[in-house]
Amino acid sequence: MSATGMQLTGFDPDEFLRDYWQKKPLLIRNAFAQWSNPLEPDELAGLSLEAHVESRLIFGESHALVMENGPLAADRFDALGRDPWTLLVQAVDHHVPAVADLLAPFRFIPNWRVDDVMVSFATTGGGVGPHFDNYDVFLVQGLGTRRWQLGQWCDDDTALRPHDGLKLLAEFNSEQNWLLEPGDILYVPPGLAHDGTAQSDDCMTYSIGFRAPSRGELIDGFASRLADGQREDDRFGDPDLQRQINPGEIAPAALDRLHAMLTEQLQDRTAFARWFAEYATERKHAHIDWRPEHALSMDRIAELLQSGCDVIRNPASRFAFVMESPGTILLAVDGRTVSVASALHDFVQDLCASDHVMISASNDVSPELCALIETLHNDGAIGVGQHGDFG
Repeated sequence: MSATGMQLTGFDPDEFLRDYWQKKPLLIRNAFAQWSNPLEPDELAGLSLEAHVESRLIFGESHALVMENGPLAADRFDALGRDPWTLLVQAVDHHVPAVADLLAPFRFIPNWRVDDVMVSFATTGGGVGPHFDNYDVFLVQGLGTRRWQLGQWCDDDTALRPHDGLKLLAEFNSEQNWLLEPGDILYVPPGLAHDGTAQSDDCMTYSIGFRAPSRGELIDGFASRLADGQREDDRFGDPDLQRQINPGEIAPAALDRLHAMLTEQLQDRTAFARWFAEYATERKHAHIDWRPEHALSMDRIAELLQSGCDVIRNPASRFAFVMESPGTILLAVDGRTVSVASALHDFVQDLCASDHVMISASNDVSPELCALIETLHNDGAIGVGQHGDFG
């Protein structure tokens, strides 16, 4: 699909964020300037056969759905016959560049919120049942047609059917009903019940999901990081201890001191920013390994930069930056961070914003830029080549 085709038509990101994001659903008809399905069904089926790709097959009657985890056998689909079924494949954007391109129109949402692009293929009547998600999702119809029903708002107290692998709603109250055709998009906010059913035998849907850490995940992750760095001799002390009327009481003064021991470091925003940048960029699929068989030398990198080159991000790598101070950026890549001096700020910000950065030819190549590119390339986070090498 062309760059023009990737643009959303008749869509105002600011209006969307103000009126719809995490508030209410939105149906966008004929969302793209031109739509061309970026992945063939056979290619999706091929991915589900791979051991390193997360996939699921769902089949059976709507009241008794069965889920089978991949990798699937090559003849598995033939054995399904004419009964409705659905194939779900996670993180297809990490494997297929044309699917990764689907993320481009949604870059008005911070990159660290992006989870992945899940792709589903279903035959007529196929679906995963009524459910709700704890994250935002854009459902892009690729091939065929799918009917979406939207229902009630849900939370952790909402009753679910007993099922080992699927979180299906015990009750679903359909309140809105839309038929999506190729190029249509449906935005569903977190907590809203929805149920999609394929209306054709060639139904492909691209689910662009956005992650949101829970309070529990933040507490557990940051507290664990802080705990790992504590000294064994940093302990509670009470040199001003006085006799208590009742020795069985944990006195208010002791609780205040204990609480302060816990909360003082939790309030260190600088430490939290570094930890969260690492947490938010941890790779979900480490098997997509771009580490070169032979590492590039600093001299070779300098030659490439001087002649002009392209830098391409590994689609499985996550990049983000945090402004540490007016003169320093904290670059986070795949769960690791490094402080970057001001001379590299433009390059770092471009690299975090775009999957592809073009570096113009120049004789003035800094050792700092060479060193950063060397580290990222030899760690497998980026590819570096002359203009045109990446097609």
